Formats: sequence, structure tokens, C-alpha cells
Amino acid sequence: MTANVSELLAKVPTQLLIGGKWVDATSGETFDVENPATGEKLATLSSANSDDAKAALDAACAVQDDWARTSARERSNILRRAFDLVHERAEDFAALMTLEMGKPIAESRGEVTYGAEYLRWFSEEAVRDYGHSATVPEGSLRMITRRKPVGPCLLITPWNFPLAMGTRKVAPAIAAGCTMVLKPAKLTPLTTQYFAQTMLDAGLPEGVLNVVSGSSASAISEPLLADARLRKVSFTGSTEVGKTLLKGAADNVLRTSMELGGNAPFIVFDDADIDQAVEGAMGAKMRNIGEACTAANRFLVHEDVAEEFTTKFAEKIAALEVGNGMDEKSTCGPLIEKKALDNITALVDDAVDKGATVVTGGKALEGKGYYYQPTVLSDVPRTARVAQEEIFGPVAPIITFKDEAEAIRIANDTEYGLASYVFTEDTNRLWRLADGLEYGLMGFNAGVISNAAAPFGGVKQSGMGREGGAEGLDEYTEVQYLALPDPYADA
Repeated sequence: MTANVSELLAKVPTQLLIGGKWVDATSGETFDVENPATGEKLATLSSANSDDAKAALDAACAVQDDWARTSARERSNILRRAFDLVHERAEDFAALMTLEMGKPIAESRGEVTYGAEYLRWFSEEAVRDYGHSATVPEGSLRMITRRKPVGPCLLITPWNFPLAMGTRKVAPAIAAGCTMVLKPAKLTPLTTQYFAQTMLDAGLPEGVLNVVSGSSASAISEPLLADARLRKVSFTGSTEVGKTLLKGAADNVLRTSMELGGNAPFIVFDDADIDQAVEGAMGAKMRNIGEACTAANRFLVHEDVAEEFTTKFAEKIAALEVGNGMDEKSTCGPLIEKKALDNITALVDDAVDKGATVVTGGKALEGKGYYYQPTVLSDVPRTARVAQEEIFGPVAPIITFKDEAEAIRIANDTEYGLASYVFTEDTNRLWRLADGLEYGLMGFNAGVISNAAAPFGGVKQSGMGREGGAEGLDEYTEVQYLALPDPYADA
């Protein structure tokens, strides 16, 4: 560990944030955070248990009423100061993300920009949380609708975008006037810990944001979901865990936002600009080492252009530089942990056993860290696991189709419905695909589509609710209707 890394890690709080104070876990238990590029320990953090989770909710509830009455302008100013601070600390945030998650440093810098935009976007939306007024059709009442904060929230973030997934939940909650208990992923909590301190430095009042990192997610979530004071849970992660949380949220009828798994189709038609499609494929597949819920999972390519697309795509994939993300030359880092590496290996082996051809890559790398060669598979049967399961790694399976109807049928043949990508020069086809594809997001001749100003979310078993955009603020508010006698009703 270099002196610079040691100095960076010294800036990161390793305790729990409860009521504006960094405190040790009541049990005294800890857990370690590992660098997936080397297998080395980065830091040891306090591990929250159920008592700590309840204390965090106590702190959030204690200030909820005062925070809800805080002016929208003040909340906006705090978010804007946080936006500025994140940019001032951009290199620290980028290095932390690369160290604990593995992505190339250039991509981590990109995530700082992307993640910070949620702070700026919701600083602007905070003062535009409109209601409306009207007269009921019968003319007997005046109705006024207004938006009120939903109340204390439990926010559970994943490991793959340590900053952006935090800002995408925290920023709208702050803008709406909600207090929070934030549980980051145990694999990548350091960025969240540093972000929480940054929010305090931006002037966020004590108790509004509480952070309980820990080795057991259920020890934190279960008692909070059972507590009638909690009013909302927002989760990003696997569909399996999301279903468990939904069951836990049912008893208290909690507001829920669920951003779950994906199986994104990347559809290339015979009239597509193949070079443009290849560039889009690189972004859709290899962003974040393929460890993204929006990552292109299945490449559905028209049989007439499959050979050209496969050849050009494989050349680009093979040219990626695999290595430690802290090395500026690296363009593909390690997977997050050994379990992920083993899963990728099993998926590729299964595809090959069922008849797929390895065009490039196809092997784990020996030595320290959890590296897998960026891989392209052709002739992939639809029965292969890699065509049915979320890959979450640098593997691109190519499946051919004959016509538009078949492409839509294959694309929709999954329980998931988050992101999709379509490459064609036919704008009429664009609208037919938009109608036919069962997905919450669609990129048209574009492979990277996430933006703070856009509503993000899926359908079917990819979740419910939307994050980002104007819709993202709605998720943290309740609509109240006020009925007033119309002064002219009896005139």
C-alpha cells in the first residue's frame, strides 16, 4: 500500500454515523474491506447490528419533523454545496472506488461526474416540488394538492456504483425533506463513508443522514422494516433480495422503490451502422467491467451482419488492457470477488459445453486478484445459462435472429425488463421496438444511456419505481389533497 493510498484511507471514517456522530458498533464487531485487484485488506470498519440500526432510525425519526419544515431553498443549497465538494474531492472519490470495487480509474472519475450530477439535479428539483389547485367538476369544492415528504427512509445501495447509487437515493430524499438510514454494500462501503462525511461538511444537519455499514444486511434491514416509524425502503440489487425486502415491507405497507436485476438485449439490425453499433456495444457491455444492471447481456444480431459485427466487436474487446484499475493504462479491472469470478467461469464453460464458440478471451487469469479475460462468444444457444442469467462481468454472448418479430420475441423471453438497446437506421422500427420491448429503458443507437435528468427503472422482475429525473423526487413524497368549500358555490 502506497503512502498516498494510506493517506487517502485515513480520511475515510470507519465507524457508524448515527445522529451526526461517528460511533463504534455496540457489539464491537468489525469487518474488512478488500481490494479485488490484489486481495489485500484496505480497511476495517465497525459492523452494525440490529441495535445500531434501531439507534440510527431513532436519530432519523427525532429530526424528521424539523427537517420536513426546512425550506426547500435550504435543502437545495446543501445539495449544491455537496455537489461542489464532491468535485473538489473528485480524485479521492475516484481512487476509493477503484481501490474497493476494481473499475479502471478513468471510469471511476466518470462515476464521480455522474454521481455528483444527482446532487446538482435534485438541488434544482428541490425548489420545484409543485402541487396544483383546481375546482372540482361539480363546482362545489376547491381542491388543492400538495406534496409532503414520505418520512424516514431505509436506503440500501449495491457495490457496483459506490458513489452514484448513494447520490441517486440520498439526493432526492434530502430534496423532499426525508431523513434516512443508509446501508451500503459490505464489499464497497468506503466511498459511502466518505460521501456521508462530505454531506456533513456540506452542512447537512445531524441525524438527517445516518450510515450503518455492516457485514449482515438482514441484521439491519429486518428490524427496520418491522418498525412502524419507517415509511419507505429503496433498494438496488438482486431480484432475489428485492423480493425478500418486499415481503418484509408488506406488513407495514411501506413505500418501496426497487431497482433489481437485468438481462438487457442489445439488438443489431441488418440496416445498422455496424461501426456505430460496435462502439455502442463497448459502452453497453464493458462499462464498469460489465458489472452493471444496465449492461448488455445478450447481443441479438441479425444473421446477415452477425459475422461483421462479431469480428469487429471481438477486435475491440481483445484490445482491452486487463489490469489493476489504479494503473492509468488499464481499461478492464478485476471482478469484485472470487465468487463472481467463479460464476463467470461457470457461465462460459456451460455455453461452450452447449455449442458456443469462444471468439476471444474465455479464461480466468492466474495470480493475485479476480481477473477474467474480456470475452466474446458466438453461436450461443438460447438454452445456455449465459443467455438466460444476468452475467455481471466482461462476457458478451452473440445470438442471431432472422427478422424483427423474432428479435422482439427473444428479447422479451426473460423475467427481467430493465435496459435494452436497439441499433437500426429505420426510425419507424424504433417506435415499433419501443412499443414491443418490455423494458423500462431503451437506448436507440446509443450504448450508455443513464443520466441524472432521466427516470431510471424497470418493469417485470427488474423492479418498480423510478430514480432520477423529476420522477425521482416523487418517490420520496406523498400527495395530500385539501378540499375547501368553493366561495361561489351558493352564489
